[in-house]
Amino acid sequence: MIAIIKYNAGNTKSVQNALTRLGYKSIITDDHDAIKNADKVIFPGVGSASSAMKYMKKHQLDLLIPSLIQPVLGICLGLQLMCKSSEEGNTTCLGIFDTTVKKFPADDLVPQMGWNSFVRLSGSLFKGINVHDDVYYVHSYYAELCVDTVAVCNYTVPFSSAIRRDNFYATQFHPEKSAGIGEHILKNFLAL
Repeated sequence: MIAIIKYNAGNTKSVQNALTRLGYKSIITDDHDAIKNADKVIFPGVGSASSAMKYMKKHQLDLLIPSLIQPVLGICLGLQLMCKSSEEGNTTCLGIFDTTVKKFPADDLVPQMGWNSFVRLSGSLFKGINVHDDVYYVHSYYAELCVDTVAVCNYTVPFSSAIRRDNFYATQFHPEKSAGIGEHILKNFLAL
């Protein structure tokens, strides 16, 4: 079973629909036992870092998520919350990845909304994916490049399109909205 973490940040249903299309069963939950016992965990999100962290602290998900030992995939806001902090609301995040989240510098180009290709990529999440493949983004904030960066994209500045440390994987783009390329990336995660 795949657990999709519920923390009042949108996008959980579209992730669940993508998993159903791929033939996988999933639940949307904030129940600690269900999350701990899942084969894989997906931590998606669309919304505000500060309000998401408030919900997570209230439900002690901020303590649970970093302790998980199965493969965990953060998506969009999920990636940002797995970093150490975010400029959005001056928010302290989970600290799984040792990098900060910043707002894109050019206000007239915010948010990045649409398709963009990778500059570089590596690792098991991207097996069978080409550096010129396009994936779908909707975000105003980005994770800075760091030692855990496994994919890079450019949008006014180079940023971490994907990050990985141990059993934690995260993408700034939305694989569930990235057509065949996104499905391939989700399959790679589910095969871990």
